[in-house]
Amino acid sequence: MKGAKKMHLTVEQALAVYPLSEGKLIAGGAGRSRVVKSVNVMDAPDIADWIKEGEMLFTTAYLIKDDPEEATAFLHKLHQRGASGLGIKLGRFWTSVPEALVSKADELGFPLIELPYAFTFSDQMNGLFNAEMRKSTGVLQDVLDKQVRLMRFALRSDHVRELFETVSEVIGDPIAVIGSRGQIVYNGSENADADLLAGWPWGPNGRWIKTEGWQAFGVPLMKSSRCTGHVLFFTPRIYLSAIEESLYSQAAEMLSFHLNFNYEDYLELSVQRDFGQMVKRHLRNGMSHESLESYASKWELTLFEGAYRCVLTVCSSPDPIERAGRLDALKNELLSHALIQALSGTHVVMEEGVLSLFPERDAGGEEERLSEALSSFLSGLKGAHRENARSAVSSRKKKAAQLAEAYRECGEAHRLSEQWGLGGEVVRYESLDFAYIFEQVSRQRMTTYCDRLLAGLEGKDPDYVQEMMRTLETYLDNDGQLNETAKKLFIHRNTATYRIEKLGELLDVDFKRINDLLKLKLVFQFRKMLGGETAKTTAKAR
Repeated sequence: MKGAKKMHLTVEQALAVYPLSEGKLIAGGAGRSRVVKSVNVMDAPDIADWIKEGEMLFTTAYLIKDDPEEATAFLHKLHQRGASGLGIKLGRFWTSVPEALVSKADELGFPLIELPYAFTFSDQMNGLFNAEMRKSTGVLQDVLDKQVRLMRFALRSDHVRELFETVSEVIGDPIAVIGSRGQIVYNGSENADADLLAGWPWGPNGRWIKTEGWQAFGVPLMKSSRCTGHVLFFTPRIYLSAIEESLYSQAAEMLSFHLNFNYEDYLELSVQRDFGQMVKRHLRNGMSHESLESYASKWELTLFEGAYRCVLTVCSSPDPIERAGRLDALKNELLSHALIQALSGTHVVMEEGVLSLFPERDAGGEEERLSEALSSFLSGLKGAHRENARSAVSSRKKKAAQLAEAYRECGEAHRLSEQWGLGGEVVRYESLDFAYIFEQVSRQRMTTYCDRLLAGLEGKDPDYVQEMMRTLETYLDNDGQLNETAKKLFIHRNTATYRIEKLGELLDVDFKRINDLLKLKLVFQFRKMLGGETAKTTAKAR
């Protein structure tokens, strides 16, 4: 077998391509719609064992010329292997195709083609290949047209994630968008965020990025002559034609415009500035929430028409002037971050930090989007802006009158997380309820409580204790859902079930009782609040 040409034409379409059009379909007309993925020339006796689905075979009939029954069996095997057709060039070994072969082809609906004698196999294969290239070019041009329409959609869209997903759908490949400082703005691939930054930073030119596990074609996102990020197209192709690169470039230009669009033009209009100042006066100087709500209604600001959350983002600095500069810069970073922009928030510089108010229409999805956006934002900060930067998120509020309460919750979340060493860069007030309630409990009492509840693990192998404690904490964090516990721990559900049952025996608790679950929940809360202080059980296990 030699000379394979990759394509995706039907048999009927192939028969319309010159010079194959000079031949004729003599049998198996029912198979006209079979897809021709490639064309090969028969030159080995066991060719049928190697034929692939969608392949069309060209032959002079030399290997089957002496035995019509063998030729019929050969045709049947091609059909079983999923071949798309058999082309026979008459004149050298056969002057006509045996009737038995014709009958078998009609019976199977397997296309049997009499090839034109005046043309070589290469002529016919090249004709089909060129036709496929023209077809592919037409398809790509059609995608380009769709991409132009997509650009118009993108410039009107306020939802950045929807923009990314639509671009990926139209292009036909997963994409990832990397910001100018190496932050992951969007990752639609199956690769971990950290893996995408192999070799970063990249230059301001399109280039292939290839690692052991994946490859992508990277196109820079440009603003004037400055590179502000990159978009990665995860394509399985190892070679890109000029028109494919053009498609990727146009998609990158569209994303670049959207991501670099000056959001100050509409986020910092006078209405937004005035509203921000009113928020500040309400929180600092006692302006009534009715006045704040009235202003928002007058200028069609929809923040208080549904639920919302407050976020207080802080970055420490001992110098007041330097601190004020950092907070102004932090606000500008929030305004220019794509995922934060998509949440349509209002940002106000306070003395403690930057207060952001985000509407929350969907209690489930919006909360996850907010956490994702804040994590992406904080991880992308560099230098002094990055130093000790943290965000605290209030609980969900539904009325303008609760704004001051939400602001206090953000402050309490920062205080508790710093005092007890709880949470990461993004801390939620709701996750600190126990810390708030039990912060007056002495450390000695917390230690005694943990030791008593975990006494059943005392003296066990340290690795065993660590694994069982991790299982128990994951189980409690997932509200007693074994499937979710197993998934988070990357273990089989039966393994998770066994561990929980064993923990029930060792700790003498019943996981079906709310009271026991609450006690164990307190254990992990106290352990977090104790921070570096090691509970007696753990110490003895060591």
